[in-house]
Amino acid sequence: MPKSLKAYKLKIQEMQYLPIFYRKIMHRRVFQIAILLFLQVVLVLGGWAQPAAALTPEQQLLSEAWRIVNRSYVDDSFNSKNWWSIREKAVKQPLNDRQQTYTAIQGMLANLDDPFTRLLKPEQYRSLQVNTSGELTGVGLQIAIDPQTNTLTVVAPLSGSPADKAGIQPLDRILKIDGTPTSELSLDEAATRMRGRIGTPVTLTLGREGRDVAEEIELVRDRIALNPVYAELQSGSENLPVGYIRLSQFSANATEEVAHAIDRLEKQGAAAYILDLRNNPGGLLQAGIEIARLWLDSGTIVYTVNRQGILGSFEASGQALTNDALIVLVNKGTASASEILAGALQDNGRAQLVGEKTFGKGLIQSLFDLSDGSGLAVTVAKYETPNHKDINKLGIAPDRVVPLEPIARDQIGTAADLQYQAALQLLKEKTVLAKSV
Repeated sequence: MPKSLKAYKLKIQEMQYLPIFYRKIMHRRVFQIAILLFLQVVLVLGGWAQPAAALTPEQQLLSEAWRIVNRSYVDDSFNSKNWWSIREKAVKQPLNDRQQTYTAIQGMLANLDDPFTRLLKPEQYRSLQVNTSGELTGVGLQIAIDPQTNTLTVVAPLSGSPADKAGIQPLDRILKIDGTPTSELSLDEAATRMRGRIGTPVTLTLGREGRDVAEEIELVRDRIALNPVYAELQSGSENLPVGYIRLSQFSANATEEVAHAIDRLEKQGAAAYILDLRNNPGGLLQAGIEIARLWLDSGTIVYTVNRQGILGSFEASGQALTNDALIVLVNKGTASASEILAGALQDNGRAQLVGEKTFGKGLIQSLFDLSDGSGLAVTVAKYETPNHKDINKLGIAPDRVVPLEPIARDQIGTAADLQYQAALQLLKEKTVLAKSV
């Protein structure tokens, strides 16, 4: 018991032995002390309330963004930064208009050293929300900030897009957009500059590993339909009927289209499958999970780990559409949701991976509305494969490594496609083994 509390109890005990006059005086004194303590509490609470009431609309918007990150960000140490102190410094900046507030929020978020946690101004927020709707206009590039070099990097070009036709490759560095250095642009500002009206040009300055000189490429913006699935029945070695499915994007209709493709190929007599996830930059997480369920009868698909270290998981539902042998093609442009799918099939022993190590984007972002129509993309968790392998910055190693020099789109799935040929050989081996058992 604290000394002060013991002393107070002794005083109360002693009072019963005092004369009535002194007891009255002491009762009055205790009452006065109680009143003073009450007033102090009121004043303290008033002191806390006063600043909140005095915040300007711009300060309130900044505080709103701060609170979202404070309760949701995956790292509760906030990259070993004092998140409260960062807010206090930000609020004290001149916030005379909305642009100054946006700049202050961006500066506050920069302390996290996480390019995926970012402010989306109203027009950027609206633009982001159409990316998975089925159709875009622009050059067709999925981009990210490389966390190691802090440069704007191509994850993958979208199939059939102007960028794809121009030969832009995964891991190409975008150095300039129409002459503006990308080091001066945020991720979303860069994306906005590459979008635009159909038929208008945009010039990208690209760097590539092995090249000493940057290359300028002029692209003409076009409408980009997100038709994510290409499928056909092919004749493999020894006339093995192989269902070839190329999945380029996890859009809203991807699961339905893959399911239709498997059903059609099963009716055509497919005895084995190749699922091509090369240059698939991801998309909707839920689409990746549902497509995994098309191939798996049981098992964990992916774990998610939040700031409390609590594991969430997504499981197969026992409704696989086929149990035929499966090979998955991956490369350095295989990212995010496509890594989740590849990792689920690999760790559950459902498929072997052929190709190159994947991109390594294993963070989960959630979108939060801000009161002025802008939004925040906040990293809230990370992925782990069923065997608890961390994907982020590490990627997934294939079971059989097969490097591949760039080939034309019409050479994919031909003799010139060494990764595809390696997949066919592996299917032949698996088929022979199955027959001998």
